[in-house]
Amino acid sequence: MGLFDFFKKKETAPEAQEALDKGLEKTKEGFLSKITKAVAGKSTVDDDVLDNLEEVLVTSDVGVTTTLKIIDRIQARVAKDKYLSTSELNHLLRDEIQLLLAENNSNDFRNFEYGDYKPYVIMVVGVNGVGKTTTIGKLAYKLKAEGLKVVLGAADTFRAAAVEQIKLWGERVGVRVVAQAMGSDPASVAFDTLQSAVANKEDVVIIDTAGRLHNKIGLMNELGKIKNVMQKLIPNAPHEILLVLDGSTGQNAFEQCKQFTDATDVNALAITKLDGTAKGGVVIGISDQFKIPVKYIGVGEKMDDLQLFDKKDFVNSLFN
Repeated sequence: MGLFDFFKKKETAPEAQEALDKGLEKTKEGFLSKITKAVAGKSTVDDDVLDNLEEVLVTSDVGVTTTLKIIDRIQARVAKDKYLSTSELNHLLRDEIQLLLAENNSNDFRNFEYGDYKPYVIMVVGVNGVGKTTTIGKLAYKLKAEGLKVVLGAADTFRAAAVEQIKLWGERVGVRVVAQAMGSDPASVAFDTLQSAVANKEDVVIIDTAGRLHNKIGLMNELGKIKNVMQKLIPNAPHEILLVLDGSTGQNAFEQCKQFTDATDVNALAITKLDGTAKGGVVIGISDQFKIPVKYIGVGEKMDDLQLFDKKDFVNSLFN
């Protein structure tokens, strides 16, 4: 059994599904109302319907590249089936989006196991303001609630507020925080955190990093240095580089994803603030274009509103 196997039960519980449905309300209302308008007065899926559907997907922040891919697939189905009614379009669109997410996310997070790493090291990256610190706190809360020993490393030493926020979350959740003075070397903080985690036999280490440096080269150098220092203690650390993106920023999230995937080996995504936006389509587009699994989604402000991403639940919630 993997370290985080407990998420299987947590995220399929009725209360988790209810939180997901509520969190996606704004996206769902906008998405489905646009589709209804796109097919108004039509009985079959013709070129006009497909053109309207293309506009719906683009304006829902799915992204142009992914939208064209979906439209091409639906066109192929229309050509094959000869006659496709507009009443079938929702089902067809749901199927194609699920297939697309399945192709781009090889991991199914209902059954995903993290392996037997101990401590399991997560380095969290992302620009300031996307909900990075909150995501770290909520993740720590979930892990601790299942009996895992968690330690946080306050390696964003460029902002005093960042260190204080991590400390506050540590107190709130009841997990240990390793911090140094503002302006300290972030790699030194990461090293100290891992060293103490090993000494204390803790299960999970979550390392915060600077939200933004003055240029991409500076960002790449800083993140690379943190990784190199951690690997002196744990050769394959970090096991997870988690990029946090704000879903409410729509297309700007695509640009942030590009910058950080250029800067470091991101292998997991967390998309936050989906409850406050109609731009939830960004989850579909980012997953498709960057081929990086969306692992967590934030669908509310409560501690339990950080969920493991499940493709089927997400798409069903979007269309129900």
